[in-house]
Amino acid sequence: MRIMGLDYGSKTIGVALSDELLMTAQPLETIWRDRESKIRRTLVRLEELIRQYDVGLIVMGLPLNMDDTVGERAQATLDFRERLEQRVGLPVVLSDERLTTVEADSMLEQMQIPRQERKQWIDQVAAVIILREYMENHRKDINVRKEIKRRDVEGEHKKG
Repeated sequence: MRIMGLDYGSKTIGVALSDELLMTAQPLETIWRDRESKIRRTLVRLEELIRQYDVGLIVMGLPLNMDDTVGERAQATLDFRERLEQRVGLPVVLSDERLTTVEADSMLEQMQIPRQERKQWIDQVAAVIILREYMENHRKDINVRKEIKRRDVEGEHKKG
């Protein structure tokens, strides 16, 4: 089982993925769309990635306002979360993502990625930050999920 991290935006979704041991987070891809309302292909692509990488949990950044209120971007994220959960049947955990894009841009600058090339990477790096922070702050929950998954797999082997 792996955990997927998402940085949801109006035209892009950065996707990150944990390793199978649930220790690290790596950038995977950026899903692009023409308009925010064009969501069907995005959901299909996420579904493909979830199957391909045996994802058992999704962590998605929630862009709250600095005063902790839910603004337009956060509401769009909540709406997308609902559609994604219905589509893929997995829990989608929300994680505060304030300033992750700023942090991602800073990381890319330190890596000397030219400003004009950063857009292709920034959403993936933000997704890595969201996923990494979740994994660091919820290690106990992650270990419980790993144990449940291990028992499920063992149970399937005993049946077969």
